[in-house]
Amino acid sequence: MNENSNSPVVSHAEALAQSRAGGKKVHFVSLGCPKNLVDGEIMLGQLLKDGYSVTDNAEEADTVVVNTCGFIDEAKKESVSKILEMTELKRAGSVNKVVVAGCLTQRYKDELVEGLPEADLFIGSGEFQNIAKILKNHEAGDTNKRFFNLPTYLQEEETPRVNSQPGYRAYLKISEGCLKRCAFCAIPKIRGNLQSRRLPAIVNEAKLLVAGGVRELNIISHDFTDFGWDLRRKNPEAIENPAELLRALSDIKGLDWVRVLYLYPDGISDEVIELIKTRENLVKYFDMPLQHINNRVLKSMNRHMTREEIVDRLTKIRAEIPEAVIRTQFIVGFPGETEEEFQELLAFVKEQRFDRVGCFMYSPEDNTPGGKMPNQIDEETKQRRHDELMAVQMEISREKHEAFIGKVVPVLVEGLSEETELLLQGRMSQQAPDIDGVVLINDGQAEIGEIVHVRITESMDYDLIGEIVEPT
Repeated sequence: MNENSNSPVVSHAEALAQSRAGGKKVHFVSLGCPKNLVDGEIMLGQLLKDGYSVTDNAEEADTVVVNTCGFIDEAKKESVSKILEMTELKRAGSVNKVVVAGCLTQRYKDELVEGLPEADLFIGSGEFQNIAKILKNHEAGDTNKRFFNLPTYLQEEETPRVNSQPGYRAYLKISEGCLKRCAFCAIPKIRGNLQSRRLPAIVNEAKLLVAGGVRELNIISHDFTDFGWDLRRKNPEAIENPAELLRALSDIKGLDWVRVLYLYPDGISDEVIELIKTRENLVKYFDMPLQHINNRVLKSMNRHMTREEIVDRLTKIRAEIPEAVIRTQFIVGFPGETEEEFQELLAFVKEQRFDRVGCFMYSPEDNTPGGKMPNQIDEETKQRRHDELMAVQMEISREKHEAFIGKVVPVLVEGLSEETELLLQGRMSQQAPDIDGVVLINDGQAEIGEIVHVRITESMDYDLIGEIVEPT
């Protein structure tokens, strides 16, 4: 994998540096969520081990892999557009082979194979780990284009992987599939039932990442709070559970930030709250997709929690960790949602004053209970409700950002600003990569990956501005 290291994990920069003149080159496009991204990183690792080189330029590649997302309509359209873009390069002679992988492939296998004859191979989420073998057989004359299976693969710490994130951070996937059966979601049909990784394998992979320079780990799964449920069901003495995982990860030397994403509120135990409160490197950040607050709508969504139980968890978190950042998501326009129920949700957002809110207009998904429900809401009403909710949240976010002015906060420096090379850009621990805002630094110098102290001097709707200061 890496001639200078026994580690199966290499950075994207290392992978590019290993490019071989005249060798097979692969260009990778990964779409969708971080969980899909990690699958892509494993595919890249397998191909690198098999003798491929990585290129960031599609037109230099012999093979292009499009790792698709099939979650919602917008993601599906983006995936199809990117596939067509890559097959156009093939038609122009710039690329020899186009491979379509990921969730969209798994979900719409027959339609994609029939509708995209220009693509050479279709690899579902149950076969992605075999991509090197599949490509080798294809080059040897195998004419099979379809590779689909149940998604049962779980990586081990020795699994080859190319960390596509900047060298100081990485995603760590702890499980596959989902135990929940929310009425609006197709993930269990695409990814299957919950399968948790063994705790030692997760911890060993985390140690390998830290040894390679990673300071920030973002823990991902379809529901962190269900971690280990399947293993404990088979063996009541199994050690895998959310609290043990947090405890083990926080003990790793050199790991500055451990952030957990996707915590469903019904599984946030007092023990988990206590660990996040007391362990310094466990980021005080709760990413809780609530989806709604009206009890009838929650039941219709097949969300096994009531308004009263949600408020209890929010109250507990804020009482124990007043500085905690709470991020959530809501769906407006779910079938049957009345105006009164939406107004209840709007009032709840005003009352709770969340730090971060994402809002989705309900989109009927194939083969989900929600898509078959009566009383579907018209698009105009969905859009109005979305806009109203986000307008309320924008004002809350603006006020919360203004409260940072004058405070000194630790910031992880990520490099030059995407807006202008005159500013540095970084993130507080309260800002998750790619989904939250950033801190722009207009005074002071620091190296990429360094954590510095920044005094916040200005605030914007999503971002903050500040200057580097000496720690006190």
